[in-house]
Amino acid sequence: MNIVKTSEGAKLTLALEGRLDTTTAPQLEAEVKGGLAGVTELALDFSRLEYLSSAGLRVLLAAQKIMNKQGNMVIRHVNETIMEVFEVTGFSDILTIED
Repeated sequence: MNIVKTSEGAKLTLALEGRLDTTTAPQLEAEVKGGLAGVTELALDFSRLEYLSSAGLRVLLAAQKIMNKQGNMVIRHVNETIMEVFEVTGFSDILTIED
């Protein structure tokens, strides 16, 4: 998985490409834990994300908990397959998902 970071002041965008699974989730987790200091707006761009596993969901939930305390988090450009995962797991009710 590739992660492309774009930072503008207190806004951070992480564009994910490939698969967010057991193998790659620690990569995103490290990015989230080490890179959210001073960030009030976190955007995750899923336009090039192909797959999302439960390990990826766990990292997204952890990121959401951090951002609930210091700002907001939005997930953008979710494909049908990943949206189905969000809906089945109930994450669509927890996360802010935009087109």
